[in-house]
Amino acid sequence: MTENHTLTKPAGVDDTVWQQMLSATPQQARHLIRSGAYAAPTSGLCPGYAQANLIVLPKEQAFDFLLFAQRNPKPCPLLEVTEVGKREATICATDCDIATDFPKYRIYEYGQLVAEVDSVADYWRDDLVAFVIGCSFSFESELIEAGIEMRHNTMGCNVPMYLTGVACTPAGSMSGNMVMSMRPIPYNQVVKATQISGAIPKVHGAPMHIGDPAAIGVKDINKPEFGDAVEIHAGEVPVFWACGVTPQSVVMSSKPPFAITHAPGHMLITDTKNVDLKG
Repeated sequence: MTENHTLTKPAGVDDTVWQQMLSATPQQARHLIRSGAYAAPTSGLCPGYAQANLIVLPKEQAFDFLLFAQRNPKPCPLLEVTEVGKREATICATDCDIATDFPKYRIYEYGQLVAEVDSVADYWRDDLVAFVIGCSFSFESELIEAGIEMRHNTMGCNVPMYLTGVACTPAGSMSGNMVMSMRPIPYNQVVKATQISGAIPKVHGAPMHIGDPAAIGVKDINKPEFGDAVEIHAGEVPVFWACGVTPQSVVMSSKPPFAITHAPGHMLITDTKNVDLKG
């Protein structure tokens, strides 16, 4: 890993905890998160292992979302769906509590964000179904290994994510526009980045768009709806990937009575290796 690709410690994270996270196995990382010691973005941590997004819905809305995910596999590639009321992931990870092992969560009621918390144990109900969704953070370690800088890692901030004008295919009560994450890529590395990410379809796969942000309805590249803006240097082009924050757009648009999501950039670190997700 070159100096340009070194992870920068997120603001507010204790130095000792950061060093522990840098050397942690996925299970150790989840335990640090579960204990409350780490509540920051997870990009770049546990390289080689898949990270995951989350949406949790009452069972009354769960089938509609399952159908939505099936119809929109680019933004919503499912890694696991839990049994009704169960908090434990059993396929993508072991010793994994959905209610505590993401660094930060969001609570929505009828499409409105009502809380952002470090644990949803107090919000959990017997009628909830959790959907664990592949995340583009997973292929970032593959890109870095190929010599492609992840600017948000270098800057120590969250990846920028944009609510685009690209409509998803509706399903039942679920509809909304796609969210896409953006990474500036040098022109001479775009093909390589596309080939590497395209080989892992279960974590969003190849980019959805390369170039002019306005073509996908992004009004201001410096004002992402989620995450943080990053610098785009001369000789680089913005490259947009489908993003697992899309379910939050769907929640805001479809307004189910209750939903839990991860906070953007604050992912579940799974035990699943990226190599096992390659198509």
